[in-house]
Amino acid sequence: MELLIALVIGVLAACGVYLALRARTFPVVLGLTFLSYAVNLFLFAMGRLSVGQPPVIAAKASGYADPVPQALVLTAIVIGFAMTAFVIVLALKARAELGNDHVDGKHEP
Repeated sequence: MELLIALVIGVLAACGVYLALRARTFPVVLGLTFLSYAVNLFLFAMGRLSVGQPPVIAAKASGYADPVPQALVLTAIVIGFAMTAFVIVLALKARAELGNDHVDGKHEP
């Protein structure tokens, strides 16, 4: 299972980097989204899933589930959604002003 999670994180990160290096704005936005998915999955996997454990330390509990990774991932999802919306609006504004969707603003020959 750990190998599968590591493989998924690696594929998401590789696809994100590949798409972020493209010349058009939509693949760049998609690449940044894939990178944020990879980071979120990494943070969530580092928290170790605990089944049947209380989320906080109880008086007579033998263990507890760490709530910090879930809180970090939830916060990262909200921030990632806001940043994606901002980048899409920024790309639409650049397309309207420049007339193309290249990240450097130049036309292809």
